[in-house]
Amino acid sequence: MNNNIVITAALTGPIAMKRDNPALPTTPREIADAATKAYHAGAAVVHIHLRDAQERPTADLAIARETMDLISEQSPVLIQLSTGVGLDTSFEDREKLVELKPRMATLNPCSMSFGLGEFRNPPAGVRRLAGRMRELGIKAELEIYDFGHIPVCLSLFEEGLLAEPLQFSIVMGVKGGMAATVDNLMFAVRSLPPGAIWQVIVIGRANLELSAIAVAMGGNARTGLEDTLYLRKGELAPSNESLIARLASVCKTLERSVATIADAEREFQLGVDPAAPQKVGAS
Repeated sequence: MNNNIVITAALTGPIAMKRDNPALPTTPREIADAATKAYHAGAAVVHIHLRDAQERPTADLAIARETMDLISEQSPVLIQLSTGVGLDTSFEDREKLVELKPRMATLNPCSMSFGLGEFRNPPAGVRRLAGRMRELGIKAELEIYDFGHIPVCLSLFEEGLLAEPLQFSIVMGVKGGMAATVDNLMFAVRSLPPGAIWQVIVIGRANLELSAIAVAMGGNARTGLEDTLYLRKGELAPSNESLIARLASVCKTLERSVATIADAEREFQLGVDPAAPQKVGAS
């Protein structure tokens, strides 16, 4: 049982706009400031989506570099760059983001219906991106939206394209993927390979409920304005850090420790490749 819970702050996402919640950060400076406040509220990781001047999802490398630099200037929080970006961004543009060498990045293993759109992740492109991330030493966060995505991830591992420990995000509540139910969460966790690290990502109103259940089970958890725009029914969240502080409070209520940056680095083995196990623990 994991008692050291890594909290990830999902600050922006690809869908919501400021008209949906004025607190949503969209500029590099706003995202960096939100990342700093989320870190001080308990987040060890910030999950970063990028927006252009019109608030549209973008894979622009200059915007990404500026955002990452601003975040790193303000705090030591771990940056997890999204390669999902947005449904209208080509896979080829999305995969270029890893050339900026964030310590962590997402890897979406499968194409799928996503709401009213299509989330395209072609198999050859996914293998290419996974291999490049491993070459660069970037920790892959495997975002699984349905149960069939798990064996695809295991195939990538068998090909030598992923490094242990495998890190899964169980994404629930997206139309076209798993519904946000306790039964689905339990089945997904039971389907993961031994030794896997996992967190739950719940989109919408079940965010708090299922995040609390995940924490009680010993999983990590994520929240933020990408996942829910509301602090409670009818009340918009005033900020990302308000959602992070609430999740940190849940962890403490359940007598789980909130992981520090160093805790998260150890759990995810950042910068450590299992192909060279003799280096683990070396000074």
